[in-house]
Amino acid sequence: MKAHLRVLGIDDSPFAFSGDRVRVVGVLMRVPDYVEGVMLTECTVDGTDADQALVGLINRSRFKEQIRLAIVDGAALGGFNVVDISKVHDQTGLAVATVTREPPDFGSMEQALRKHFDDWESRLKVIKRHPLFRVSTGHKPLYASVAGMDENSAKGLIQASVVRGAVPEPVRIAHLIASALERGESRGKA
Repeated sequence: MKAHLRVLGIDDSPFAFSGDRVRVVGVLMRVPDYVEGVMLTECTVDGTDADQALVGLINRSRFKEQIRLAIVDGAALGGFNVVDISKVHDQTGLAVATVTREPPDFGSMEQALRKHFDDWESRLKVIKRHPLFRVSTGHKPLYASVAGMDENSAKGLIQASVVRGAVPEPVRIAHLIASALERGESRGKA
């Protein structure tokens, strides 16, 4: 793999479901461990604007041309504001992946979506659109999906982004910053 590839890690801040907005942080790293930039946007809690928030974050960034892969922590931001990685890829020209520590429980997810959203079917369809694949790390595996890049290339970039543990370093640092912005100090696992 080419040296100095840039990966953008994205995570949302802790939020209350009673709130309207959630902060979203992007951290651009030269893999595996050199931070080159930090970006900030927001989206609606349980809304439908996560795609556009990420498209704006990426397209207005001076780093855009350097980004090889954008990795989102999970399939949604701010609760169930589902990220359509195909749409983000199409509107930015970048490969976009989601990562999660555990394989999703689609049955529980469907129940929660049915309970809270009239458009639950379309949200679930977006979540399931791209097949999940397992990514080995030095610890527990990750589960990822990707748009705009083949599975093997995405696995390689995700693995190259992991410094310690299982979470890609850009995602881990985005989590720390997002948590600190909301709580005054970082805490919790990415």
